[in-house]
Amino acid sequence: MNQETLTELRRLDQQSHLHPFTDSGSMHKRGTHIMESGSGCVLIDETGHNLLDGLAGLWCVIVGYGRSEIVDAVASQMSKLSFYPSFFETTTEPTIRVAARLAERAPGRLGRVFFTNSGSEANESALKIIRAWNKIRGKSAKKKILTRTYSYHGVGIATTSMTGLPNCTDPFDLPLPGYLRVPAPYAYASGTGMDEVAYGAWCIEETARVIESEGPDTIAAMFVEPVQGAGGVILPPAGYLKALRELCRRHDILFVADEVITAFGRLGCWFASEMWDLDPDLMTIAKGLTSGYLPLGATLLSKEIAEAFEANGYFAHGFTYSGHPVPAAAALANLDILEREDLPGRVERDIGPYFQKKLATFADHPLVGEVRGLGLIAAIELKVPASVAAANMAGARAAAIAREEGIIVRGIRDLLAIAPPLVIRHDEVDRLAAALGRTLDRLRD
Repeated sequence: MNQETLTELRRLDQQSHLHPFTDSGSMHKRGTHIMESGSGCVLIDETGHNLLDGLAGLWCVIVGYGRSEIVDAVASQMSKLSFYPSFFETTTEPTIRVAARLAERAPGRLGRVFFTNSGSEANESALKIIRAWNKIRGKSAKKKILTRTYSYHGVGIATTSMTGLPNCTDPFDLPLPGYLRVPAPYAYASGTGMDEVAYGAWCIEETARVIESEGPDTIAAMFVEPVQGAGGVILPPAGYLKALRELCRRHDILFVADEVITAFGRLGCWFASEMWDLDPDLMTIAKGLTSGYLPLGATLLSKEIAEAFEANGYFAHGFTYSGHPVPAAAALANLDILEREDLPGRVERDIGPYFQKKLATFADHPLVGEVRGLGLIAAIELKVPASVAAANMAGARAAAIAREEGIIVRGIRDLLAIAPPLVIRHDEVDRLAAALGRTLDRLRD
């Protein structure tokens, strides 16, 4: 990109574009970073700089950039039928086929699929479905929602209220009443000195206490990310998720698995709910469903809940683009790639262990407090050096240095989150690790 075009694009961006999750003033002082192209795990920016994407876009580009199979499927569907809704007792072939594929793959009792445009919409839809289902079964008093600290469930009014990150809730004067927070099993940041399993057990006890205090008959559901992604890659300790699931079941509280990040192979299985035998009543998905090529999310319902709606008549919920045929075509091609290349199996048996072994070498670095991960997702907790003035800013500083070193990772508070595409090669993991090493050394200097 020539300098004249770059200057004009940055001017237009500053003038007209409000970026999500961005400090616009700070960004425009430096100039917007513009990506021009991508292939595999590599992006090319406006300067021609080659960047290894260690975050898969935003946790989503699991099959890598530039997959012609998805591009061709989208072009073919656009030529054949660019759009028709699933309202009016009508739908399209790709929509039906994606729903059937997901219902066949989904764990446990999940057998119906409602399409949305994002993970936020999937969780908002789950909330409405839960309220309606409790009304159908004569339990309208069950309206409160349980989530955990450090959780992330979206950016709608209700889904932000479920999100346990103050930087998401406080600027908007949220959460709304009725959204209850219980502790996440984040032993490292707890300050208790407990090990992971002991702290997880304490979290279960505290969750049980909140349920009893609020009254189980007032609590509708608990939304749970099996691995908490945007909150800092918080892994569940042994026994924690099983105990949490049993607690919800005992109190007639629906268990919603938010698998927007964890579904489709990132942990080395198709769904994290299978790994921990969660048997969710509902599941929400998005991101990896199309590898981010087009927006598509979904709320998966147990057959029991779906059949109650079908018996109740008219279902008055939906979006204009629910089950849009073009993203559905992208999803079908994406699922084909996942199956043909067995990417979940590759993560489980090959690239996941290699990735975790490489990152584990940083555990003894003087600036590292903890390295944790599973499959192709990981976090490096940073010990904040004196040169970083503001608390909870070491992650952002380290992520900026990492870009200068040729990789993209995410800074969250005082940690780095890493989640590359599932197609990353061994030599690319080596490159990622080498750049992380240089980043840590520069952060220390």
